[in-house]
Amino acid sequence: MSTITDTKTQATDAKAMPSSARRGGALAPRIVLLIVCVLWTIPTIGLLVTSVRTRDAASTSGWWTSLAFWDSNWTLSNYDKVIDGNDMGTAFLNSFIVAIPATVIPIMFAAFAAYAFTFMRFPGRDVLFIVIVALLVVPLQVAFVPMIKLLGPDGLDVIGQFLAVWLLHTGFGMPLAVYLLRNYMATLPLSVIESAEVDGATHFQTFWRLIVPMSVPALAAFAIFQFLWVWNDLLIALLFLGAGGENQVVTANLAQLNGRLGEGWQLLTAGAFITMVVPLIVFFSLQRFFVRGITAGSVKG
Repeated sequence: MSTITDTKTQATDAKAMPSSARRGGALAPRIVLLIVCVLWTIPTIGLLVTSVRTRDAASTSGWWTSLAFWDSNWTLSNYDKVIDGNDMGTAFLNSFIVAIPATVIPIMFAAFAAYAFTFMRFPGRDVLFIVIVALLVVPLQVAFVPMIKLLGPDGLDVIGQFLAVWLLHTGFGMPLAVYLLRNYMATLPLSVIESAEVDGATHFQTFWRLIVPMSVPALAAFAIFQFLWVWNDLLIALLFLGAGGENQVVTANLAQLNGRLGEGWQLLTAGAFITMVVPLIVFFSLQRFFVRGITAGSVKG
């Protein structure tokens, strides 16, 4: 009884607390968060400012000295040289050709697999799921030699083509996709699936009409992970598409902007900012699904 009385007393005290005190308590975390965001953004701002400065100005003074709007050292020549003179425009398009299918394909297959692991009963289901999740701890570097043999001239002979990186990114992204989507689907109400079965819906109809619309947060969360990974990947692109040629992606192009003797360092800032724009757009456009999709299924109850 005393516990109930104490609880009521604390609630009364909380209501009696002045609104200014409550606002003060909420203001401090916001100020700290704002400071952290500003500090986190400073390198990006410095990169952007440096990308629109001349080489001589960037070599003789800090980027913060050019924050004035009327600074005469501002120029877009770095972007012109990167896009037109170094084929960054073509590489930018190639990155889209690589990243979009390499994001959609694993999501599609993983969604079907997650549905089967969650709502269908078959022998060895749990063992197979554990094996797939265990693949998350396998470094992708250990698979390069067998993958080169499989996709090389002695195998499918697709090295240098977009198909090679689509297959690799799909295979390497599937374990995480199955794990995230299966955990999310396990939190969905089973009564909805049972009602669909009573109404005579097939698994295919249940999947497309019920599960997919309800799983949008998890699908978007993995899409962010996969797209950013594929877009920023350099190792797989170098090994299976090559450092040059018509299929070169932005990361491989960016690695070559510096030149052999570092004479093109001023172009790196413009090239780096170009490569950053798309990941930022993808993340901020899907961020409202991000936390919900990642945390779903991690806590029971």
